[in-house]
Amino acid sequence: MTITTDGAPAEGPEPTPGELGAAAASDLRDALGWLVLGVAVLVGSLRMDRLEAQHINPNTVPGLLPGLLGLVMILLGTLLGLRSRGRGARFGGAPRVGVDWPSLRRLGVVVGLILVYTVVLLGHGLPFWIGSALYVAASIVLLQAPQRALAGRSLGWRDMAFATAVGIGSGVVITYVFQDLFLVRLP
Repeated sequence: MTITTDGAPAEGPEPTPGELGAAAASDLRDALGWLVLGVAVLVGSLRMDRLEAQHINPNTVPGLLPGLLGLVMILLGTLLGLRSRGRGARFGGAPRVGVDWPSLRRLGVVVGLILVYTVVLLGHGLPFWIGSALYVAASIVLLQAPQRALAGRSLGWRDMAFATAVGIGSGVVITYVFQDLFLVRLP
């Protein structure tokens, strides 16, 4: 029996061993991609100018946050690779090619949200924390819409209250971390 993330039995047929192997192989390819990206980000951050001549505080040098993010990508890529290898994944064979339309739609929503956030919300007079709060709240509402539709329920006031609370909390925390801890001037 397959169990979902909330502990309930999953609907539908059990995955076949071939499907499990394909999923593990896909995870292994994804892990390799995250490792390569993480190494590229880390190398790029290490090559950035440290601005020693300008007596910049070492905690605020350019490249510190990207370097940390690169390390996290390397760590998580390694963990994903180890997990997929433990599930029997091996390199080789041609990957399955097909269009996963729901995933493609989610990707379009995410790219659209990012564009609205960076092009419309940031740097046009709106305080950074409010723009970030709107982005996070909209992301929660829009990305959970397919799950609500499958469950046969519409967007309720509790969903909106939750998204708003998380958005405001995220906006405040993100602003504090960047402005006060990393000393980054925010728009």
